[in-house]
Amino acid sequence: MADLDVVGIGNALVDVLSQEDEAFLAGQGLVKGAMQLVDEARARELYAAMGPAVEISGGSAANTIVGVASFGGRAHYVGKVRDDQLGEVFSHDLRAVGVGYSTPAATTGPPTGRCLIVVTPDAQRTLTTYLGASVHLGPGEIDKRLIERASILYLEGYLFDPPEAQRAFRAAADMAHAAGRKVALTLSDPFCVDRHRDAFRELVERHVDVLFANEAEIRSLYRTTDFDGALRQVRGHCAVAALTRSERGSVVVAGDEVHVIAASPVKTVVDTTGAGDLYAAGFMIGLSRGLDPATCGRLGSLAAAEVISHVGARPQTPLAELAGRLLP
Repeated sequence: MADLDVVGIGNALVDVLSQEDEAFLAGQGLVKGAMQLVDEARARELYAAMGPAVEISGGSAANTIVGVASFGGRAHYVGKVRDDQLGEVFSHDLRAVGVGYSTPAATTGPPTGRCLIVVTPDAQRTLTTYLGASVHLGPGEIDKRLIERASILYLEGYLFDPPEAQRAFRAAADMAHAAGRKVALTLSDPFCVDRHRDAFRELVERHVDVLFANEAEIRSLYRTTDFDGALRQVRGHCAVAALTRSERGSVVVAGDEVHVIAASPVKTVVDTTGAGDLYAAGFMIGLSRGLDPATCGRLGSLAAAEVISHVGARPQTPLAELAGRLLP
């Protein structure tokens, strides 16, 4: 019997958010809306160039797991930090919102990773990531008993860059399936998919039950400019695919069913950081409670709408309150 709703595995990062204009992106050579990996020296250089910033514990899968907890779900996170100040901030923030976190901090090696997020006036976010200690998460730190306790294992595509993490993914997925649990994956970023397309395709076709992707990511996975064509391909590769389309909502494919889910209304879009992360949180809390795919999609849209209405990638209003009768 599962006593956790979701266990997430991802890059443990601290988000540094700054609001800048388009000229800043051009001056720093940043590709708008994308995520770029950098070394520690470049991360320090960009941080120095950024204006006043908000520092919040982040990382894609960690944001999702915090969202699950905000819905009243039981959640645990697996990710590597260093025993430094940012590492302490990260672990404290997770535990403070009710998320289980027990991955031992590294005592040597690179510092805790950070993601420098530039938000432009159109609310688009551009990410520059120094992975730091997070790349040292390996198969040996995957706790079989923890994986078996969760209804859903959630894997973050961003963590696919280090080879050790790829091995950790497959080991964790095998443990989950052996225990009769579901495995979910988010593709995270189209450039990440470009780097690891074949490995992602193999993972989706052999190890994944629930796939999360936005329009650019799913088109990248299947090397097509046609969203509908990508949708037809993915439906034969995993049991459920939840594909987000920004203001056009999402499309959920589950077997022969296709559900088009409208985006939840938002008065003002302030910062799109975390929209996909929180959509996944809503969808998985519904799935873990046995709700139908369309209702899961509506919970995802509700969570995404909350997080894009303010700066930062974690909910400020308890999602359980917003969900109301949608969530039993």
